[in-house]
Amino acid sequence: MRRKQDRDLRTRLIHPPGLKRIPSGDVVAPIHMTTTFERAADGGYPGGFNYTRDGNPTCRQLERCLADIEHGSAAAVFASGTAATMAVFQSLPAGSHILASTDAYHGTLRQLRTLVPRLGIEVEFSDASATDDFIARLRPETQLIWVETPSNPLLRICDIAQLADAAERHGALLACDNTFATPVLQNPLLHGAHLVVHSATKYLGGHSDVTGGAVITRDDCEAWRHIHAYQSGAGAILPPFECWLLLRSLRTLACRVEAQSTSAQAIAEFLGHDRRVADTCYPGLPGSAGFEIAKRQMAAGGAMISFLLESRDAAMAVAARTRLFTRATSLGGVESLIEHRASIEGPDTRTPPELLRLSIGLEHPDDLIADLDQALGAAI
Repeated sequence: MRRKQDRDLRTRLIHPPGLKRIPSGDVVAPIHMTTTFERAADGGYPGGFNYTRDGNPTCRQLERCLADIEHGSAAAVFASGTAATMAVFQSLPAGSHILASTDAYHGTLRQLRTLVPRLGIEVEFSDASATDDFIARLRPETQLIWVETPSNPLLRICDIAQLADAAERHGALLACDNTFATPVLQNPLLHGAHLVVHSATKYLGGHSDVTGGAVITRDDCEAWRHIHAYQSGAGAILPPFECWLLLRSLRTLACRVEAQSTSAQAIAEFLGHDRRVADTCYPGLPGSAGFEIAKRQMAAGGAMISFLLESRDAAMAVAARTRLFTRATSLGGVESLIEHRASIEGPDTRTPPELLRLSIGLEHPDDLIADLDQALGAAI
């Protein structure tokens, strides 16, 4: 019989650690919607919980599941991906230096530019996919290396193992936003990262109906203790109902992401060979920047694609003419989305104005290709 830790990810998602059968025989674990818990006569809490802001059985089950599928020692869930990200940044002492990837989610870049400096922390940006140049910017006071791989929205790939090695040599932490790859395709902790962050709103939720975030740690380090304390102390917890929704969605995570990634590969190949498209950004395309690194640390190229047209006007016109792709922000749901990223990010964006970002859903790839083909034909 296979040991629990040897079971396939699909099995572990449906049978997460710590899941116990209850007397009523519920196949799906019940939700604990209570905000407070009864004390014993001696003043103790025999159930192990006292107030939902400090812990709840449903939230604890979700955290155990996330730690398991990312191969971490513990996890903390938050009210959003942005809250999870901020929890990592605030864990650093004043006087620290953060080395962060230039290409990243614009909400994270905004935090690093406007909120984090108020904590007395210096932030420096560089291209994490240019490994040697990036590592050369590490300083004695560098406490954190922050990267996304694949990055948002250019799908750049950085070498997690090399960055982790550099972080260890400099006594810094490596934190990796794994939202785009998901635990199905990539496990940064297995490549040496110290912390993994997710916007659970995206693939972990998978149905565009829940907002949440998570931080998973490899070890019980000092930064992790600050992160865990911030979860309760700052009131940034994820409520039980959202935790239950995420537990529901995680049961199909592997199946969804594998199917979405297969479709994305076919769609990226179509775009990569289309003369109407100036450039296609997708780590699963042979010959693309970061392809060899992605092959080493990812199981597939993922379900996100960015492509560039000849102008902003062309990009807006194509997005306006799609019929199956919905024009909306976010990603990771079962429905396919198309987004003109620069106009979402605002005047301080670094995203090329001619770029469109696709989140591939669970529609048949032939239908999605046909939709893009007709939109390109009508607009260009």
